[in-house]
Amino acid sequence: MGRIQSEVIEREGAPALLAGYDGILVPGGFGERGIEGKIEAIHYVRERGIPFFGICLGMQCAAIEFARNVVGLTGAHSSEFNKNTPHPVICLLDEQRNITDKGGTMRLGAQPAVLAEGSVAREVYAKERISERHRHRYEFNNVYRQQFAAHGFAFSGTSPDGKLVEIIELPGHPWFLAVQFHPEFKSKPTAAQPLFAAFIGAAIERRKQRGERMAETVPS
Repeated sequence: MGRIQSEVIEREGAPALLAGYDGILVPGGFGERGIEGKIEAIHYVRERGIPFFGICLGMQCAAIEFARNVVGLTGAHSSEFNKNTPHPVICLLDEQRNITDKGGTMRLGAQPAVLAEGSVAREVYAKERISERHRHRYEFNNVYRQQFAAHGFAFSGTSPDGKLVEIIELPGHPWFLAVQFHPEFKSKPTAAQPLFAAFIGAAIERRKQRGERMAETVPS
């Protein structure tokens, strides 16, 4: 277990830094610094089947990575970091655009979400509706939902009215899930938030399988 600065990934590349890991978490944050390193890390784990958990900005970076490298949207980005991007897959909601005060555009506090039947999120939470705490401004751009879905991107959690994407997954990947909210606000040392517990479980399982494969290749 360790912390890797995304700016270092930008300089040295994901293969050199992430090869020995069995799970990667990209957390939330603000600002443009290190964004491309986060996106590169997500690209690396997505292609190699390494468990991934994205939180807030981590989810947004996962959407940008998928847009560029799977959907084929060259130059896709968040309008927070590139106002001239041809494909703003992450952007401000319409009702936020005319508000200039950052605090006024923040989506804060506990918000409800509905989980799709058959999704990893639904299985982990073991219920259909949840409430999690938010602290962010930018959202997934619904204009691109259909294109993402056509390439296997699953929107497994949404606001009750279906307008806001809260959780994304990649079916077929060992464990690839990202959320717009902050599950760490509800996690405790003696009672882990369900998503953290499931993510760690997936990483442990991958390490176990990797160890078994290595043992099979060692001559007796």
